[in-house]
Amino acid sequence: MAIYSVKARYMEEKMKEFYQKLTDGTIQNQKPDGQEIVNSMKRAKITEPNVIQWSEMCFCSPPLKHERETVYNQFLEDIQTKVIDEDVEYKGKFFMDFLAKQNKE
Repeated sequence: MAIYSVKARYMEEKMKEFYQKLTDGTIQNQKPDGQEIVNSMKRAKITEPNVIQWSEMCFCSPPLKHERETVYNQFLEDIQTKVIDEDVEYKGKFFMDFLAKQNKE
């Protein structure tokens, strides 16, 4: 098990679908890591245009293998991971707030 700092670019054209799946239970009900994915996106911050960063605990090798295969690769690109000692609170706007606002438009 390790904690990772994760940085990724989000695919703007797929954000309505991503938000829907994050909030309707689709991702949350995925075993074994659905709830961790939802929690990670709630922690994620937009740190630069189209880029989000968050901390995530992962038990697999390579890092986030299952999360990428089942969710992240559909909505995120250029995913970079780095092992860290503890969770990091990134500066920026919350990604979920951005998605909620986008979904209302």
